[in-house]
Amino acid sequence: MELTAKAPAKVNLILDTPFRHQDGAPEWDMVMTAIDLADYIHLETIPDTMKITVQTDTSYLPRDYHNLAYQAAKTLQTRFNIHEGVTITIDKHIPVAAGMGGGSSDAAAVLRGLNSLWRLGLTTRELAQIGLTIDADVPFCVYGTPAHVTGRGEQITPLKALPPMWFVIAKPHDNVSTPTILRQINYETLEHVAVTEAVEAIQAGNHARLFELTGNVLEPITAQVCPAITRIKTKMLQFGADAATMTGTGPTVLGICTKYSRAQHVYNALKGFCRDVHVVRPLQ
Repeated sequence: MELTAKAPAKVNLILDTPFRHQDGAPEWDMVMTAIDLADYIHLETIPDTMKITVQTDTSYLPRDYHNLAYQAAKTLQTRFNIHEGVTITIDKHIPVAAGMGGGSSDAAAVLRGLNSLWRLGLTTRELAQIGLTIDADVPFCVYGTPAHVTGRGEQITPLKALPPMWFVIAKPHDNVSTPTILRQINYETLEHVAVTEAVEAIQAGNHARLFELTGNVLEPITAQVCPAITRIKTKMLQFGADAATMTGTGPTVLGICTKYSRAQHVYNALKGFCRDVHVVRPLQ
């Protein structure tokens, strides 16, 4: 049996981390949405074997247990005693190491797909709970709708549809290491952002207020090792974005525009400055 699942990228409209748990994991408080830039995951179950194989058109993706899609398949196979293998083929479109949850979204697509192919009957909430054992972004990616995300990433509160908007996403050439960035957080000096107010703005349909509050407490940390983040953000605002912020641990920068013509203007301005630029919309 086989199927193809869509794995949309995610972005953070606002991101905060209030404290660090005793085991070192950050507590998260953020608003996330999926966007219409996606990987495509083809799954083919293989009877009479337990082998999990990852194939991809991208040479720098791991094809073993270091790949989150592999981990998702292995987790379900082990937990539910499945005596069947699977070939996972990843058609990659989401930039790698970009703070856009590409690996997590691939894993979420594998969880959803194998839940269907193996007839496990798991609910979305159950899949999200399993996803948390793989990566903190997987639970959100299982849901895939605008949400207020808290806890270690497992507490997903769906939000109203976002007001009409377009995103310009631009990834600098540099890659950053998420664990490295998280280790550098100094909670005594962190300048927190108003996530609760941003959630209220979304629920009230007040996009102007949302744009005022958009921000990411990790941006100053990542910008120290990737100064291009600040340059891209400045250019986005200079060329008409209503708001701009880094997404995730970076280094991708998100420019938010209420008009498509303005998003296209920002895109054109950045195209010569940054090789990986897209105009996308949030998924509702």
